[in-house]
Amino acid sequence: MFLLSCRQPSSFFKKVSPLAFLISSVLWFSLMILFWFLMPYMVYKKADTFKDRFKAILSDSEFRIENDRGGRSWDWSEFTTWIESPHFYHLYFSSRSFFIVPKDAFEGDDAHEARNILRAKIKV
Repeated sequence: MFLLSCRQPSSFFKKVSPLAFLISSVLWFSLMILFWFLMPYMVYKKADTFKDRFKAILSDSEFRIENDRGGRSWDWSEFTTWIESPHFYHLYFSSRSFFIVPKDAFEGDDAHEARNILRAKIKV
């Protein structure tokens, strides 16, 4: 025969005081806001790189990204694999080195065409 004992719900409230719970909750939410919103905003606001508009050009022989100040090209053979996320294409040179291309770098419906080119040029 099993005997179950039930504790009073109030016994759990005596372990953590309401003030300690409130303070720890406020600290937790403050840290979340700081790390998820304020710090990225401060970093992106200062760096000119994040203010630039980039244009991605995919040709038969290379991948090129450029802005008003210049550009850089990579041969397709330099990439080992690629992954697509909702807003980015992740182009991997190795397991520790990769390049992130935002999908909004492509104009119009070119993001769909870019997916097809990446699938054809970078063998997974």
